[in-house]
Amino acid sequence: MCAQITMDDLIRRVGELPPMPQVAQRALDLIRDPKSDMADVAKILTMDEAMTSLVLRWANSAYYGLKYPVSTVHQAVTYLGYRTLHSLILAASVASFLERPAPGYALERGELWRHSIAVAAGARLIAADFGQKIAEEAYHAGLLCDIGKLALEILLRNTNTNQPDWQGQPFNELENAHFGIDHAALGAELARRWRLPNTLVDAIANHHHPSQANEGAILAAAVHLADAAAMSLGIGLGKDGLQYSIDPVAVERMNWNDKKFNDLSDRILPFVEEADEFIRIRRMKA
Repeated sequence: MCAQITMDDLIRRVGELPPMPQVAQRALDLIRDPKSDMADVAKILTMDEAMTSLVLRWANSAYYGLKYPVSTVHQAVTYLGYRTLHSLILAASVASFLERPAPGYALERGELWRHSIAVAAGARLIAADFGQKIAEEAYHAGLLCDIGKLALEILLRNTNTNQPDWQGQPFNELENAHFGIDHAALGAELARRWRLPNTLVDAIANHHHPSQANEGAILAAAVHLADAAAMSLGIGLGKDGLQYSIDPVAVERMNWNDKKFNDLSDRILPFVEEADEFIRIRRMKA
C-alpha cells in the first residue's frame, strides 16, 4: 500500500491545476447573474477568439440545423439560450483536459471525454422530472464527475491493478485504500477551485456514493446512475468500469428500474456522437 498523499501533493505531482479560462469564468458568472442579459454575455465571449469561433461554429452546426446561419456571437447566444450556452461554455473549458489520454485508467485519447458527455447527457435525462434547472445542473455534474482521473491516473501508471489487493471492491474505494484519496474527491476540489456551486462540488465528490451527498443529493444520484449506464455501454470503460457498484439509495431516490435503464441507454448514444462533433469543431479551430 502506498503512503498517504494529500490533495496538494498530488496536484503538485501532476503539475499546476488548470484554472478555468478567465473569459469562460466571467461568462458563467454573468449567466448565473439574474441582472445580466444576453448582450453582456456576448460582449465577454467576443473577448476570446477561440470561444467566439466555437460558439459560432456550434450554433451553426448540423446538430441545431438552423435554416439561416448566425454570423455574430450575440445572435448565437440569443438562439442557444442561457442553459445551452452555460453547458457549452463549461464543456469548451474542460474539453482540452478531458480529451487527453489517461493511461493509468487504460483510457485512450478521447475516451474520457466521450464518457463524460455520456454521463452528463444521461444525468440530465434522469433528473428531468425534477425540473429543467436541476436537470442542467445534473448535466454539469456529470460532465465533471471524472475529471479527477486526470490527476490520479499518474499514480496508477506505476501500479499493478491486476494484483489481488486491487480486486473485489468498487475501484474508487480501492483508490482510497491505496492512495488515501479518490478521483471523485480530486474532481470536487477542481470544481471548488473553479468557484462552481456547492451543489456541483457535493455531487461530484459523492457520485459513487450518492447516499452520502447532502445539498447535491439529487444530482449525485442522477450522475451515479448515468455513470453506470455509460459503463454498461462500454463508453470509457477503462480498467475501473467493471468494478462499479450501484448504490441502492440512488435507485430509490430516482425511482429507477430496468426499463428506464434500457431507455436511457438508447438515448445516450446520440449525445456521444455529439461529443465527437464537438471535438471535430474544436480541432478545426486548433
